[in-house]
Amino acid sequence: MIEYLPILVLVISFSILLVFSVPVAWSIAISSLLTIMVSVPLLPSLTTVSQRIATGLDSFALLAIPFFILSGQIMTEGGIASRLISFAKTLVGFLPGGLALINIISAMLMGSIAGSAMASASAMGSILGPEMEKEGYSKEFGVAVNITSATTGLVIPPSNVLIVYSLASGGVSVAALFLAGYIPGILTGLFLMIVAMIWSKKNNYKVGKRSTLKEVFTEFINALPSLFLLVVVVGGIIVGIFTATEASAIAVLYTLILGFIYKELTVKEIPKVLLESIETTAIVMLLIGASMCMSWVLSFENIPQDISAFLLGISDNKIIILLIINLILLMVGIFMDMTPAVLIFTPIFLPVVTSLGMDPTHFGIILVLNLCIGLCTPPVGSVLFVGVGIANTTITKVIKPLIPFFIVMIFSLFLVTYIPALSLFLPELFNL
Repeated sequence: MIEYLPILVLVISFSILLVFSVPVAWSIAISSLLTIMVSVPLLPSLTTVSQRIATGLDSFALLAIPFFILSGQIMTEGGIASRLISFAKTLVGFLPGGLALINIISAMLMGSIAGSAMASASAMGSILGPEMEKEGYSKEFGVAVNITSATTGLVIPPSNVLIVYSLASGGVSVAALFLAGYIPGILTGLFLMIVAMIWSKKNNYKVGKRSTLKEVFTEFINALPSLFLLVVVVGGIIVGIFTATEASAIAVLYTLILGFIYKELTVKEIPKVLLESIETTAIVMLLIGASMCMSWVLSFENIPQDISAFLLGISDNKIIILLIINLILLMVGIFMDMTPAVLIFTPIFLPVVTSLGMDPTHFGIILVLNLCIGLCTPPVGSVLFVGVGIANTTITKVIKPLIPFFIVMIFSLFLVTYIPALSLFLPELFNL
């Protein structure tokens, strides 16, 4: 019983704190403190937890996160999102559920450039939400499309979460992770588009007119400077011109210049953009600090080794173990935000899957794709709350149209889990 006491203290205390609506970051920090107190007196425990939160943030790689958050905010305010939407409209606007498909493609482009599901859901919901309603689409269907498609940008690079995974895994190549995310992210987006088309056809939603080649070319040229950011950021990292952190700073400078060129961002709006970015960064960094502390506590109490031994004791079949891990992560995603989940569960599950011969890059994509589903589910689904809040509706009403999108996201997850080539083909092509 003594051997399992730290695990019980951690799980029970964390669950109770969440039930009483204690913010996730504080729940993580307090449960970490209570867990370490099983083995260490109060005063050293307090000191250790404080130090671990501070040292958890002392990483050059983490500088990329506030920069990418800022670039995403600039994109939303600087007219970059609207140009991506206009380009997507010329590509798929004439198909069944055209506006829904535009939302999905725009979210994939926006998320991949901004690296933020929240920024994507906010931008798409504000711009396309009212337009979809005007064309006769159900408000709840529009929200379901918006929030699920927004998560694809966390797998398609550049992605803050993949940078966090690289840190938590002990140095898996960011360039390899970025390349590995392309096929799974695009595949998930295509599945979401299929569901949107079927749902739209069933409900007889309006179909737009087909764009001419000239219109497609014009909108492509308008969106090209925005799309070129992907080439600069991801291409620079893969070729080795700069690190992910340096790329994030370049992304800020590039989007800032673009916003001024488009004349949709003014000097007066800069303080507002900075303040909103600082607020988001503060929340994310507190979560990261607390999660790094919990990761250390887990290691100190040998909890990852105990869980690894337990899982491998159930079965040594790779298919079964991966199924169990995916089910656990799906449950975790319902109750925990993505960043702390990546930091806490990477050191627990990575040794298990590597002992079964899985590539850490492949596991990183599985982990992120899995936890993306949790962003769309109550009670902690941050993207769900953003989408519902912007549309001024309720979670209860959105659940029904969400279910088919959930099903295809889970289907995509299991394809990526059991077909490693979907994640590893591009990294291996570039020898990463």
